[in-house]
Amino acid sequence: MLLPLRDENPLRIIPFQIITIGIIATCIAVFLYQASLPPRAAEAFVYAYGIIPAVLFDVRSLPPGLERIPAEATLVTSLFLHGGVAHLVGNMLYLWIFGDNIEDSMGHLRFVVFYLLCGVAASLAHAFVEPASTMPLVGASGAISGIMGAYVVLHPRVKVLVMVMFPFTVRLPAFVMLGGWIGVQVLNYMIAGPEQIAWLAHIGGFAAGIILIWFFRRRSVPLFDGGTRH
Repeated sequence: MLLPLRDENPLRIIPFQIITIGIIATCIAVFLYQASLPPRAAEAFVYAYGIIPAVLFDVRSLPPGLERIPAEATLVTSLFLHGGVAHLVGNMLYLWIFGDNIEDSMGHLRFVVFYLLCGVAASLAHAFVEPASTMPLVGASGAISGIMGAYVVLHPRVKVLVMVMFPFTVRLPAFVMLGGWIGVQVLNYMIAGPEQIAWLAHIGGFAAGIILIWFFRRRSVPLFDGGTRH
């Protein structure tokens, strides 16, 4: 598995990516809260704030004690929950590497909207295909997939330092590294289906990012590394 370590892409406009850092801090804080709960309470927390397709589409209902927010609101709250340490660390690593440049391309407020829209699109991509599923969907993966889709459109030629096998690394163009990543998501979905991982959410988020970046970026920010060399 290719593990990105850093990109070679200097920030152009905004000196401090407060939203990217804020999302990472929020996800870590929520996870620490989850981890502090007793097992049954932690499970209830996930069912209450994760997105459950069957509940979202009124196929099933949550027990009264778990109905803490409207089902539609879980399209947002689910983006800040994670299923384990590896899930959290992996997502935050990708967000740290690729999120700052996307925030830089559109500014703080637009980035908030962009991030949430990608996350919602990702969750709906999964939910529409699995409308009867009662398994909670949690994690920032879909929204971060949108960031990676946007990154491919803006910076396809930027080099990304990738660990192939510890301690061996290689520098790959972003379109190769991220193109390979989305290819694996598609392949896994075709072979395994949703199972324990919502592969289609990753695919839906990636597609949303590719589309939305055209509308959210500042007009002064070129597409496809226009006017730059790497």
